[in-house]
Amino acid sequence: MSRPLCLITGASTGIGAACAILAAQRGYDLILTYNSDAAGAQATADACISHGATAQTVQADVADPAAIDRVFAIVDAKGPLAALINNAGIVGPAIRATDLTHARLREMFDINVIGAMLVAAAAVQRMEPRGTGTIVNITSAAARLGSANQYVDYAATKAAMDIFTKGLSDEVAATGLRVMGIAPGLIETPIHGKGGDADRAQRLAHMVPMQRTGSAEEVANAVLWLMSDEASYITGSTLDVTGGR
Repeated sequence: MSRPLCLITGASTGIGAACAILAAQRGYDLILTYNSDAAGAQATADACISHGATAQTVQADVADPAAIDRVFAIVDAKGPLAALINNAGIVGPAIRATDLTHARLREMFDINVIGAMLVAAAAVQRMEPRGTGTIVNITSAAARLGSANQYVDYAATKAAMDIFTKGLSDEVAATGLRVMGIAPGLIETPIHGKGGDADRAQRLAHMVPMQRTGSAEEVANAVLWLMSDEASYITGSTLDVTGGR
């Protein structure tokens, strides 16, 4: 019996990598995209293969529509597509909203919103004719917290994805597709370092009711649960994985 196919964007590290490894353990084959970290993506793929999956890495900047087309050409060759974990995203160095530049906003929205929406749309085009499929968009608790004096632009992109998740889910629910979101809180991943503040999660852990940070694996468990038949009557919802924050 063939294994269902899952596409994960941004799978070289952090939440994307954790989702890939758990998906492999749960019986999926994988297509894993990355932008710049080829070694990290291959390490993720190798871990997936060790759990009996096939796993192919694809370099793709989701801000580039041609790159998205290349990814889905590979999906079509491997297909059919059963699941999408829409995870690729960026964060910039912490600044105030008054210091935001057009270039930073353009990059942030091209990747975190426009690219993610185009990836989801391409997945729906392939899932809808079959009447089955799940999409999980990785958003952020920042969407409702605002991230003042840090990443207001990032928070705004994730709020956009929360609304997109709801709108898309309503469009496709009657065709058998489910679209959900996961909103992580303070999770120990390399994204904090990429934003210039590697110790951010630990420094802010006291603000979390559970008094600790979360792990990428804890986020992955929630993602794979939403993708499973155990969550078959859930769509349009975004689940917080935030330790109560």
